[in-house]
Amino acid sequence: MRREPEELPDEEHELIIERVCAIDVAKDSGKVCTRVPQESRPSRRVSRVWDVDATTGAILQLGDHLVCQGIEKVTVESTSDYWRIWFYLLESRGLDVQLVNAHDAKNVPGRPKTDKLDSVWLAKLTEKGLLRPSFVPPKEIRQLRDYTRMRVDLTRERSRHWQRLEKLLEDALVKVSAVASTLDTLSTRDMIEALIAGERDPRVLADLARGRMKAKHAALVEALTGQFDDHHAVLARMLLDQIDGLSTQIDELTARIDQLIAAIPAAQTPDCAEHGENNRPLSALDRLDEIPGIGRHGAQVILAEIGLDMSRFPTAGHLVSWAKLSPRTIQSGAKQRGGKTGKGNPYLKGILGEAAAGAAKTDTFLGERYRRVVKRRGKLRALVAVARSILVTIWHLLADPTARYHDLGADHFTNKIDKGSRVRNYIRQLQALGYTVNPTEAA
Repeated sequence: MRREPEELPDEEHELIIERVCAIDVAKDSGKVCTRVPQESRPSRRVSRVWDVDATTGAILQLGDHLVCQGIEKVTVESTSDYWRIWFYLLESRGLDVQLVNAHDAKNVPGRPKTDKLDSVWLAKLTEKGLLRPSFVPPKEIRQLRDYTRMRVDLTRERSRHWQRLEKLLEDALVKVSAVASTLDTLSTRDMIEALIAGERDPRVLADLARGRMKAKHAALVEALTGQFDDHHAVLARMLLDQIDGLSTQIDELTARIDQLIAAIPAAQTPDCAEHGENNRPLSALDRLDEIPGIGRHGAQVILAEIGLDMSRFPTAGHLVSWAKLSPRTIQSGAKQRGGKTGKGNPYLKGILGEAAAGAAKTDTFLGERYRRVVKRRGKLRALVAVARSILVTIWHLLADPTARYHDLGADHFTNKIDKGSRVRNYIRQLQALGYTVNPTEAA
């Protein structure tokens, strides 16, 4: 039987463009290629290739030249961080610049790979709309992203210094980390400072405990009995100074992040007079903070990574696909299987993973979703499923400035199941065990 063909509309970036430019980026220069209609024969295309230095003056001059040529689209290949100067300066000249992944624009095998041929190939792909542009947020979001990423990196570095300090105490036979929950508590910090100052009596050190740590006095005396000497004190002092310096820098970054978010109009509370006091809208940061597992710092990282303009992602599925939280579908003939999710944005996936792990411990819809999936798919896949649900929720909250998070409840899946289908499932299970069940009597 003949089946009706399926019509697939083109995406916006897949339209054929008359006048294009492509740049194969290197560290100190770029190979520029323009493809425009030939003046004598408009039906044919002509390519012009030349080198441009990767300096501000040369790129601004290139931008003015491309504007005069009427270039409609400029493609820049994302090579390391070398693409930034090209993207930012050409964008400032009013050009429509798109950043593409080098993997998506790889050269065709079977011919030499040179910078000139690569730039021509990029230009040909651009004019036919065969390249998917990467997401580049606006300037204020890029600045916010720099601050949040630096804070994440410094926080990880501070954690490594705490681990080094714990190893140092283990070398000195001091087992205080086995009694205290963490080394960054006030009680533990006082004990380490006293060890550095020269105090070696474990009973005197144990008397420095505060709050609930006082109940562990005997265990602290045993744990603080070791061989902490002067060379351990020198190293511990260096590590604590590094930790204090990093903590100061992290606090400074947090203050700057708060100031930058407060200066973004789209992140503020929308002015909606029709809402009452009990249902008044909140700022984007506060609305994301209502999602289980997401704290204020996590919400700041999410805003920095995906921005506030959800028109870049037409649907929640586009955002999930960009974040690489949904497995790809691989079909060949009658066989269909799921592929890997991919790498994606490490900062976004990291904070969503932490949020999913936190939400999994709650008595909420997200927590129940984790417990349902983990039984049949395992812990890692369950965390990815919860992270995907969180990201879908984030898209809806940012797409509608007046939307608020509403938890469906841990009993959502139980109430959703039809009573008749549940009865039929139980009957089939009993029949599989060898019992004879009359469906009419069971009903």
